[in-house]
Amino acid sequence: MPYAYLFIAILSEVVATSFMKESDGFTRLGPSLITLVGYGIAFYFLSLTLRDVPTGVAYAIWSGVGIVLIAAVAWLFHRSSTRPRSRARG
Repeated sequence: MPYAYLFIAILSEVVATSFMKESDGFTRLGPSLITLVGYGIAFYFLSLTLRDVPTGVAYAIWSGVGIVLIAAVAWLFHRSSTRPRSRARG
């Protein structure tokens, strides 16, 4: 069950991070609330995970899966690229 909790935590964190961009610096109420609630859920389920899974293992899975998922969400829904933007010279 702890890995199910970790999966819920990761998904909640990805949703929260995705809506953070939509919150426009926490100036839009709906996306801001989704961000805050998402992070609350994520950390609650992470705390349940840490009852049974060592912190290093849980954090490695959390960060690795989270990075992949948020990059995919950014690419699919926000049209973000992993390539750095070229800087204007002048």
